[in-house]
Amino acid sequence: MIPAGFAYTRAASAAEALALLAEYGDEAKLLAGGHSLLPLMKLRLAQPERLIDIGEVADLSYINDGGDHLAIGALTRHRDVEHSSLLAEHLPLLAHVASHVGDPQVRNRGTIGGSLVHGDPASDLPSVALATGATMVITGPSGERTLPAADFFEGFLETAVGADELLTEIRFPKYTGAGWGFQKFNRRAQDWAIVGCSVQAAGNGSNGGGNGSAGGVAGAVALVNMGSTPMLASDATDALRQGSSAAEIGAVAAEGTEPPSDLHAQAAYRQHLARVLVQRAATAAGL
Repeated sequence: MIPAGFAYTRAASAAEALALLAEYGDEAKLLAGGHSLLPLMKLRLAQPERLIDIGEVADLSYINDGGDHLAIGALTRHRDVEHSSLLAEHLPLLAHVASHVGDPQVRNRGTIGGSLVHGDPASDLPSVALATGATMVITGPSGERTLPAADFFEGFLETAVGADELLTEIRFPKYTGAGWGFQKFNRRAQDWAIVGCSVQAAGNGSNGGGNGSAGGVAGAVALVNMGSTPMLASDATDALRQGSSAAEIGAVAAEGTEPPSDLHAQAAYRQHLARVLVQRAATAAGL
């Protein structure tokens, strides 16, 4: 299908993008890689009157060592996340999951911030943000604010980023040397996950994400396509932090979830998949 007509403006900086959002309000949508917004526009599920292109805002594309955390600009491409030596050393789970996003074309154009802000409950990268206790940096007219990943995803395709705000950075605690696992069940390569999960074992560094204990950073278990938002598996996370086995963690992975039933899978089957996949991921994480 063909999208409805729209006006187009290219922003040269984050500050200019925020100014344009303030000028055009609800009429405008931000465009980064375009892999989430443009399909919705072609189906006319989204009909913005103006697109503000932030794809070339270079000051929001970086992967930096922040001491106790890794700071990633929201416009960093999936491919750069996938091949980052910093992430390979300190957060290999994120680099690995980025390698499973779409296909090479998508990974060369899509951005980590765009994936997170889209808030798709079946998307892969939100599970890493939740499992690692990432912190979202959101910038708006009143300045900068931070929010834990657990509070970021508010509803179906809805996040805490306001209409006049911009996700500018994601801060991930370091999990150097800690075990991790990722599992994704789909019908075909490059499909959205029918169910997916990330498991991050506890790390030893100081925590930039807010979910740690005195001895380091606490791990967690996160699920995708098990509800209206990406979610923490609360019971499985408690079991992980209590030192339970992979089988015990997997057994409670679906507790408290309300997965959808659709043409791909019934809710009960998704809950079964969650238990199986979390056990496999926890085993890969050495739990």
